[in-house]
This record gives sequence, structure tokens and C-alpha cells, in this order.
Amino acid sequence: MPQPPILKIAEFFASVQGEGLRQGEPTLFVRFTGCNLRCAFCDTRYAWEGGTAMTASRVLEKIHEMRKVFPADWVCLTGGEPLLQDLSALIRMLKKERLCVQVETNGTVRRDWPVDWWTVSPKPSAWECAATFRKRAREVKLVVTRELSLDAIVRLRSEFPLKTPVILQPQSDKDWSRKRALLLLRQAAKTGLRNIRLSVQLHKVYGLK
Repeated sequence: MPQPPILKIAEFFASVQGEGLRQGEPTLFVRFTGCNLRCAFCDTRYAWEGGTAMTASRVLEKIHEMRKVFPADWVCLTGGEPLLQDLSALIRMLKKERLCVQVETNGTVRRDWPVDWWTVSPKPSAWECAATFRKRAREVKLVVTRELSLDAIVRLRSEFPLKTPVILQPQSDKDWSRKRALLLLRQAAKTGLRNIRLSVQLHKVYGLK
């Protein structure tokens, strides 16, 4: 009998979703180890390597433990880059428990899993995204780095359905990044781009994990 895949976990925590359209909603987070991009601005570098080895069943047990004190209905699988690992068994278990599953990905690794909410966050300098996510993404989240240009926003806007919002999120809420996000939003509006939005990292505003 084949052995269940072993997952590498950086951390578990209960909080609210601080980013994107689900902002403010109670959520249980599972952060997976490993990343194929390792961006210079990353604020979770501790998830690039190491981690604790667990089976999907053990991960589910940890989620049950968190729900006893923080009974959220949403579970967010994030990283690092969670799609580097085989999460199919874990996702099936979560769906069987009638939990809602969000996956946050940079969009470079193609996966076909039945999750409720794909958050796709293309990264510099290529800002690439696998075609499979273009119709599945519920939101496109762009970290406003110094490299992010109007040309990149125009291209990404054209690659996703108009109903899918493209969200400009300041880099770690830095002042220069907020100003650049607003500038890019204004430029996008003048260009005629639609469904481009500003965001903040709400968990940092409230001082949460």
C-alpha cells in the first residue's frame, strides 16, 4: 500500500484573513515550507526551508485543535509556495469536514485541486501565471514593489476575466509603496483599466499574526 505523502509545515496559526477580498474573515492558516521564487521583499523567509514533517491526517488534527478555541470555517493554505507539495489528500479531508479552503499561490506551479478560493499573486520580475489559474482565480494580488509597472498591470489585467479583481497591495505597508500603489491605480484608471483595486495588510493594522 502506498504511503501517504509527508508534508513540510512551517507553522499553524489562527487569525483573520488580512489580505484580499476575504479581508477580515476569521481563518485558520497552515503555512507550508518551501518556495520556488524567494522574492527579495518576502516577509515569510522563515518558510523557505526547514519545517516540521507531518501527514495530512496530522495536519487535520492540528486544525481540529485550533478550531476548539477559534471556530473558523475557512482554512488558508499558504507559504512559501504551497503548490510545491501534494496537498490533494489534505484538501479532500478538509472538504469532507465541510470546511472552506483558500489557497494562496504565486501561480507558477500548475495544480488542479477543488478549492473554494484561489488567490493568485504573480511575482516580479516576470509576473507570470500558469494558464490554468486564469479562470479559477477569485482574485489577483500584486505586491507593489519598486519593480511593479503600469505595463505589468495592463498585461495581467488582460490575462484574467474582467470580473476577477486585480488588487494592488503595498509591500509590507511601507509608506513609499502605499504612495506608489495609489499612483499606479490612478494611472490604470486613466488608461481605462477596470476592476483594479487598492488594499492594505489588515492584520498589520490590527497588530495580528
